[in-house]
Amino acid sequence: MNETYRAVAEFAQTWGLIYFVGLFVCVLIYALSPSRKRQFEDAARMPLSED
Repeated sequence: MNETYRAVAEFAQTWGLIYFVGLFVCVLIYALSPSRKRQFEDAARMPLSED
C-alpha cells in the first residue's frame, strides 16, 4: 500500500505542477494580449467615471 500511495502522490505532484504552469501561461497570454488592451484600459478608468 505504501508503494501505491507514493506512486499516486508522485503522479499528482508532477501533473499538478504541469497543470498549474499551463494555467499560468494561459492567464499571462490572456492578460498581455494586445487585443485586450482597450478592454483593460476601460476597466481601469471605470472607478473614476461619474455615471
